[in-house]
Amino acid sequence: MKILIVSKQTEVTNDLKELFDRKLKKFDKFFGESADATVTLKERKNDKKVELTINVGGTLFRAEETAPSFQTALDSVMSSIERQIRKNKTRIQKRIRSNDFAKAAAELPESEEEKEFDVRVKEFDIKPMSTDEAILQMNLLDHSFFVFENEATGKINVVYKREGNSYGLIEPVK
Repeated sequence: MKILIVSKQTEVTNDLKELFDRKLKKFDKFFGESADATVTLKERKNDKKVELTINVGGTLFRAEETAPSFQTALDSVMSSIERQIRKNKTRIQKRIRSNDFAKAAAELPESEEEKEFDVRVKEFDIKPMSTDEAILQMNLLDHSFFVFENEATGKINVVYKREGNSYGLIEPVK
């Protein structure tokens, strides 16, 4: 697994790097060498925040945790991602094995309206997938909505969580 450590408001020591390498090797049994992990560290007053994102074959696993130490936060984040993996194990294995979709880059044009407001722009790869795969990805990322290209129609769709543990799908008409 390739590991990238991003630090904000703190210094990454060699001990921390070794700790992350040693702990994240645990996920090699699930993903092998094909995974990319990004660990983001933030420090504010007495709190330490760890965000862990693992990308394997286009499938993202993400968790974040705040604790008094980076080691405690990392342990909590790893437990959370391991729960995600175990909960969706068969779906994920099937998806990783059959992941040969082409990736299309989403480009957001800059408009005059964006200059008037403080807008945070986020870019990500969009790939064709089924609605069920999009819901799985949304749940793995712990988001309330997910944008994807519907493999059946080729159009950009959005799935979202509704009240009462149901999901919604937004499809464009044109």
